[in-house]
Amino acid sequence: MSTLIQEMATQLDIATRCHEATPQLSTQQPFDLATAYRIQQAGISLRQQRGERVVGLKLGFTSRAKMIQMGVDALIWGELTDAMQIADGGRLDLSKLIHPRVEPEIAFITACDIDRPLSLAEAGLALAGVAPALEIIDSRYRDFRFSLQDVVADNCSSARYVLGPLCAPDSALDNLGVVLRFDGRPVQIGSSAAILGQPLRALVEISRLLHQEQRVLPAGSLILAGAATAAEALRPGLHVSVEVAGLGCCAFNTGEQP
Repeated sequence: MSTLIQEMATQLDIATRCHEATPQLSTQQPFDLATAYRIQQAGISLRQQRGERVVGLKLGFTSRAKMIQMGVDALIWGELTDAMQIADGGRLDLSKLIHPRVEPEIAFITACDIDRPLSLAEAGLALAGVAPALEIIDSRYRDFRFSLQDVVADNCSSARYVLGPLCAPDSALDNLGVVLRFDGRPVQIGSSAAILGQPLRALVEISRLLHQEQRVLPAGSLILAGAATAAEALRPGLHVSVEVAGLGCCAFNTGEQP
């Protein structure tokens, strides 16, 4: 099985580096969720061998409706590396991606090691800061189609991210208005309540899951808590921004029309 895991991780890594979609792994060889995370980690190891540094986690399925749709009762996670970050106001090179989409998010920076399950009250105290964020997702699978196991193996479709200015960790987060704009025009409007009713619950959940895996998330880690709205497909020539009430804005552009 270890050889198969490495082969699958390499298949996804090649798709990422060559910007070409690949068939779903699960159609070639069925595998369970635990194996999917092993494939994910093998893929991250390939990135680390090229000099990338893991800086945190992205969380997925932080909507109850999405959990029900996918038949799961817990969120999923992928790894974030330093090479995935785009500066606030920077340019996203679409030629390096396959079929990218963008989601508005709320980001956390941890103030301490997350080494045990946290309560909701403890989650707020574990933060050094909160920020508006944008995540660019880009499934490596053809037609953006995948199973639960496929998406986890594919690092939960994570591709790039943008962070806005850090705010005080005691900022109220439970029902903040979120507006995703293309060229100043709203394309998605939502609320931070879409993230498990309260984004801090995402931190509570991931602390529990990491503890089950006997994994410690170090202080200073970045956590993308989950999407506040549906994703929007990207195209050249866009200025993309998110505004989160009380937290601020961040943005990027996708360059000129070809």
